[in-house]
Formats: sequence, C-alpha cells, structure tokens
Amino acid sequence: MKLSYVRELSEYPTGSRRVRILSMAVLASLIGSYEGQIAPVVPLLTRDLGISLVTYGAVSAVALTVGAVAAAVGGRLTDRWGRVRVLVPLMLLTAVLCYGMALVDSAAELLVARAVLAIVDGMVMAATAPLVRDFSPRTGRAQAFGFWTWGPVGANFLAAAIAGLTLPLLDDQWRSQFVIMGTISLVVSAVIACNIADLAPALRARIQRTEHASLSGADTARPVRMRTLFGHRAMWAHVVGISVWLVLYLTLSLFGQSMLSDTFGLDAASASAVMSGFWVLNLGTLVVVGRLSDRLQLRKPFIAAGTAVAVVMTGYLVVLMGEPSIALPRLLVTGALLGAGMGTAYAPWMAAFSENTEDIDPRLQGSAWGVYNFLARAVAVAVAVLMPRVVAVGGWSVWLVVCLACLAVFLPVTALFRGPWRRRPDLPHRATSPAAQDRPRGER
Repeated sequence: MKLSYVRELSEYPTGSRRVRILSMAVLASLIGSYEGQIAPVVPLLTRDLGISLVTYGAVSAVALTVGAVAAAVGGRLTDRWGRVRVLVPLMLLTAVLCYGMALVDSAAELLVARAVLAIVDGMVMAATAPLVRDFSPRTGRAQAFGFWTWGPVGANFLAAAIAGLTLPLLDDQWRSQFVIMGTISLVVSAVIACNIADLAPALRARIQRTEHASLSGADTARPVRMRTLFGHRAMWAHVVGISVWLVLYLTLSLFGQSMLSDTFGLDAASASAVMSGFWVLNLGTLVVVGRLSDRLQLRKPFIAAGTAVAVVMTGYLVVLMGEPSIALPRLLVTGALLGAGMGTAYAPWMAAFSENTEDIDPRLQGSAWGVYNFLARAVAVAVAVLMPRVVAVGGWSVWLVVCLACLAVFLPVTALFRGPWRRRPDLPHRATSPAAQDRPRGER
C-alpha cells in the first residue's frame, strides 16, 4: 500500500531536483539531531527537578542505549520499507515528543521521556544517511556526506543559539526550550514532508543491479542478510575503527567546555569560544575536503592525514594541560586545528564506508548506517560512563591520553579499508570500485 506522503521517483533525479532532495535529507539530519539536544538547559533542569548530575548521567546512558538499538533496527526498516516511509511520520512524532519533555516533573518521568524520544529519534537518524547515499553518486558522495554531518554538528550551534537568545526573555524557564524545539521541528518536518522523495522500489532495484554488476559482478538474487557485510574484513575494520575514533569526537561534543573550564580555568564564554573554533573549522573542512576527495576520487589518504593531524594536536593539548598558564589564543588555534584534522578525516570516511558497503551489497546501505548509528550511541554511553571515573582518578589529561591511544589504533586500521591510496590515471573508472581487493575468507 502506497502512503500519500510517500513520493516515489521512477526516474533518477538530476540537477536542481536532486539537490533539493539532498538538501531535505541534510535538513532532516539537522532537525533530528536538534530534537535530541538538551545540554543548554541541563543546569536549569537538574536544579528544578532536584536531581544530581550522577542521576542525570544515568538517565542519559539509558536513553543512549535504547537509542542505539533503535538506530540499528531503523536501518533495517529503511532497507525493507523505504527511507521516506520511515522518516516522515517518525520526524512528526519526534516533534510531538519534544512537547512531552516540557511536562516532565521527576527523574522517573525524565527517564521515560528521554528513552522514548531516543528510540524514535534513533530511527529517524538511521533513515537520513541512506537517503544521502541514494541521491549522491560516488563522484560527489564525500561532499554530500560532509553536508549531512552538518546536521549533528550544526544542532549544537542551533540549540545553544536559541537558548542563549530566548532563555533571558523567558525567565530561564527550561521547559520553554522544548516548546520552541517542538514547534520548530513540526514546521520543518512539514517542509521536509512536502519536498522529499524516495526512489521507487523498481528503480532502486535496477540501480542496485547495475551497481553490483559494475562493481563486483555478484549475484543479487541471493537473500539480503547482514552477515554478508561482516564476511568482509573491510567492514570489520570500519566498525572497529570508527568506534575508537569517535571516543575523542564524542568527548569534545559532550564535555568540551567542561574539560576546558576544569583544566585551564576558563569561564563559560571563553570555553565556548575555543569550542566554537573547533566546530567552525570542523564544519568547513567537512565540505572542502569532501569536495577535494570527490574530485580526486580518493578516500584513504584524507582519512589517514586528517587523523594524523588530530593525533598531533591531541598530544599537544595533553602537553598544554601540564603547563601552569596558557594564553587563550594558543588554545583557540589548538582547538581549531584539532577540529580541522577531524573534519578532514570524517567526510571521506563516511564516503568510504558507504562505498565499501556498496561494493559488497548495495541493498544493505540502510542496515550499514543503522550499525553506524548504533555504534555512535554505544560509544557515547561508554564515554558518559567511563570518562567521569577516569577524570576523577587521573584528571582530564589521562582521559585525553586514552583518546589519543584510540586515534592511534584507528590509523593502521585505515589500511584495511577498501580503496586506493593514490589516483590511477590509467584506470579512473576503477578508482572507487576495488571490489577485488577484499573478498570474504581467503581473500587475495
């Protein structure tokens, strides 16, 4: 049965129509991430409800855990039912659940509200990345995923900016932020529902058959199974690699300002300025390097180079933590370069992950991104649980050494990803299709 809000395309879109659909997927990523933002009002919320940060941390860990499971399930549903069929109603439901957050009056109610919101939001986010993949050919995929990443990153700015502008006008009422969040989400969800589209099953199947024939010549008549992906070492490398890489990213995303304030004695404004430098350079390099990666049709060199810069800058930040006093400009430059290194690595990694999945079985894109969303939330839970304990014993410098070690593990794992290290001018059409490089069990 075809639902009225599901517009299915029988011909692959080009030009401005494809750009519009891609922009809707990116906007869905932004709103989906924004709906989960609570950091700007945590001090007000915990004080009003009379709960400690330890209790709030436990609530967050539970919400992240159920959200991780929901993301994995949502990825499978998008492959089976279609991206838009899953995305649109769940986005509208998430907006309504934001209003429910404004009615919370106890820790138990907060736990239920955050868990339900995390489940629905996790499934929403699992649908956006496959949409980006569906409407972005390989020649522009790294740049497209760079824009998609603006959603999670941009949500930090959006939530903080709206809270900063409206809380003083609304007597610091934290409930007001969820009313604003729900209203914005409802309006934007309606805009997305009116402009987004999905590939018709017949068109997607035809594209998948064409991709598979050109990439590996494999038989697509076989059943679609998750174990197909993980019979290949490249996918295990991606899973292990991104899990450790995300430790630093999530630490800075969730606790960056706290780390800077505790370690360097910065006030809230100065700590936010340093983190702003990190995010601005991160956002910029996501798109610029993504475009360059697409033009050269290379992924692994950018992933490795960006991670190497992040390793150096993280090590330098550890050194700075041992000095008695640090000038703010020095921290600003350090944070900006760290953000640039991580942005350089991330967009090409997303393109490589999508393409490596495509090489194995293009029918499993949604499932693969569901696994990624599960991992991102699972690592966030681990950071939320382990980081405070490590910092309490050894300080922030010890935790940053842990992050540094994780980045160091990621670097050699990069070599196991599919794809060339340099351009092959003689074989440009095979630059992103190294299907023969990695075969399950007994490859090469």
